[in-house]
Amino acid sequence: MVGQQHRRRTGAGVLAAAAGLMICATGCAGGGDGGEDARAAAAPVDALHRAADTLVRAGSSKARTSMEMATGGTRVTIRGAGVYDYTKQLGRMKVLLPQDPAGTSEHRPITELLAPGALFMKNRGAGVPADKWVRVDTAGLSDGNLVTGGATDPFAAAELLRGARTATYIGKTEVAGTPVRHYRGTADLTVAARSASKGNRNALGAAAKGFATAQVPFDAYLDDQGRIRKVRHRFSFVNGQQKGTVAVASTTLLYDFGVRADVRLPRARDIYAGKIAE
Repeated sequence: MVGQQHRRRTGAGVLAAAAGLMICATGCAGGGDGGEDARAAAAPVDALHRAADTLVRAGSSKARTSMEMATGGTRVTIRGAGVYDYTKQLGRMKVLLPQDPAGTSEHRPITELLAPGALFMKNRGAGVPADKWVRVDTAGLSDGNLVTGGATDPFAAAELLRGARTATYIGKTEVAGTPVRHYRGTADLTVAARSASKGNRNALGAAAKGFATAQVPFDAYLDDQGRIRKVRHRFSFVNGQQKGTVAVASTTLLYDFGVRADVRLPRARDIYAGKIAE
């Protein structure tokens, strides 16, 4: 996933590494508080466009991620957990690679640091010393790191909703015991890139060009303060190794808002500059 070769690929490289490494707008569903429910149904797109800014006001949160990929009859799931500072757009995630058929993991968890325009990985393997970090320019990845790292950047996932063109209000439900409003729709990566913060603009722009389609179906769950509690995107890209399209479902859960999120980026001397094996 890292190196010159990976800047010419889509997120298909993640699969190889893991194997060896969406009320109607007019008002249906819901119940309960009629006034608030009616407002949610009347302007779902507006609520989604504000979601990223609402996270910035919240400051920080914990996050859990799940990325499911299906290709050639094989389904792979990569899980992650960590913290994110929305004011600084910095996050730290520990990514767990899939278990082998015997139920054990052949890989150490990968520590990932998320920053505007960059992804840092430790315990990357592929010939990288255990004490060194690998740095990836996310604007140079054809998926903008929505898929490549195995965990979608939480703030990038929120900013993708800035590209929502259509959305419907499904109704009220709960996520981990928290009351939320469920929205389903489709976001346009090109629109999202134009509306995104400076830190995500280029990466989302790269994804708009690199995916099989710039249209991304989603399901988003917002709490009473408009904060994202859960968002699920369905990406589609062309597999460079096999003919056909690969489906990727990325789910992000956010909780414990306001938690301490002290994320420090690696020093230059701790970043690996050598060749990375395939």
